[in-house]
Amino acid sequence: MVNLLDQNVLVTGASSGIGRDVAINAAASGANVILIARNSDKLAEVKQECISVGSEYSNHYYLSIDMSNPEAISDGVETIFADFDNIDVLVNAAGFGDFSNYLDTDFDTVEKMFRVNVLGLMLMTRLVASHMINEGHGHIFNVGSMAGKISTPKSAAYSATKAAVIGFSDGLRLELKPFNIFVTTVNPGPVATHFFDVADHGGTYLDSVKKFVLDTNKLAVEIVNTFNRRKREINRPRYMELASVLYKMAPYVGDYLAGTLGNRK
Repeated sequence: MVNLLDQNVLVTGASSGIGRDVAINAAASGANVILIARNSDKLAEVKQECISVGSEYSNHYYLSIDMSNPEAISDGVETIFADFDNIDVLVNAAGFGDFSNYLDTDFDTVEKMFRVNVLGLMLMTRLVASHMINEGHGHIFNVGSMAGKISTPKSAAYSATKAAVIGFSDGLRLELKPFNIFVTTVNPGPVATHFFDVADHGGTYLDSVKKFVLDTNKLAVEIVNTFNRRKREINRPRYMELASVLYKMAPYVGDYLAGTLGNRK
């Protein structure tokens, strides 16, 4: 693992899933971890895990923020920078999905997905990156999804949010390059997390793709080991990265495969 002693790492969506495992692994590498999510009780538990694996000199902190609420995000970032001089690494892992046919999906759910997955991420990034520019360095990780590269049935709205994250990150990477700030997009396929407790209404999706499900801790270790290194994307599993390239090269074949093999929700 990398040495992150004295570095400040802010993680959204830190109460569970990829965000939680990234936070714990960052703490194990010596970082001061700032944990962001809605559920304070779960954040307190993750903080204790960070303390148990981290350096005795580290300072771990958590704050409840609703990532769909711009005012809460702005106030939260102001509170964080009152206690921390800088943020070295930002990991935007907060997000949720809904696997339903688009025309059957309540539009309030669609709107909230965009508020959390896209707009909340963009605002958090804007506020933190402004401080990174003043410090002359930083690294931003935006958790997208392979769904943002290959859309499948019952994921039209969710895929749209993740495609937006990827497009935003690609543009931001170029804008922040002159300021020595790296931007990396993390695009996982199916991951064994509580994400599917909300997204998968049938409760059978993970079982149907269990051969391809990613281990969150292994992915988190790879993310943390990429801190402070210029890397454009982390796409996992690797075969899905290849599939996303072929999907663009042969779109009709890609649509057929996405509509058949990808229709297991």
